[in-house]
Amino acid sequence: MSNKNTIDPDHEDHPDHKNILVEPAPKISLFSRLRTYFLTGIVITAPIAITIYLTYVFVDFVDANVTPLIPARYNPETYLPFSVPGLGLFVAVLVLILIGFFTANFLGRSLLHFGERIVARMPVVRSVYKALKQIIETVLAQSSSSFREVVLLEYPRKGVWAMAFVTSEAKGEVAELDDETMISIFLPTTPNPTSGFLLFVPKRDLKFMDMSVEEGIKLVISAGMIWPTDEDAENGDKDAE
Repeated sequence: MSNKNTIDPDHEDHPDHKNILVEPAPKISLFSRLRTYFLTGIVITAPIAITIYLTYVFVDFVDANVTPLIPARYNPETYLPFSVPGLGLFVAVLVLILIGFFTANFLGRSLLHFGERIVARMPVVRSVYKALKQIIETVLAQSSSSFREVVLLEYPRKGVWAMAFVTSEAKGEVAELDDETMISIFLPTTPNPTSGFLLFVPKRDLKFMDMSVEEGIKLVISAGMIWPTDEDAENGDKDAE
């Protein structure tokens, strides 16, 4: 004879009872699927298409301005029934290499210094030339590590952190503002990292990050949506070794 007070384990009031009914997944309409596929296609193809387009525009611009300068007897397009894409870019790179090779010797350096002395006597031109030369030398200098450091600082108030890039160690009057080392940093704006603020901050107030400048720029441009992955960190460690 069964006890009436015994609870059936299959009964819904039993503590071990589990509801085996699962709600079916909501059906996705055909329009929603097509919209998802369309957006996915844009995400995949847009970066590739834009990169190809910008490359084409750059090569076409160089070709249009350099190719006409090539003497007809040395221009392959004179003997071929079709144009050679990238010919002007190839010639431009070759000329830059030859100029660099020529200025690396004593005669080239002497002529370069002579030309700079002439430019230094021109009131407006000398300022533009000096500024551009310093910027290009700083950006292209392989021995400089100032553009390879990402830092965080509390800006615009305590408790709020902003990402910035170290440009150099402050010198002159700026370096004398504080007893400790002063660092000049560039604080970019989002999503355009080419504009921002130049700040001089004591080194003790900065937190130096392990991420590369490229990863930091991606983070700034994407407004915090693209973060360095573990794979990127491992690749950065390998490059450092």
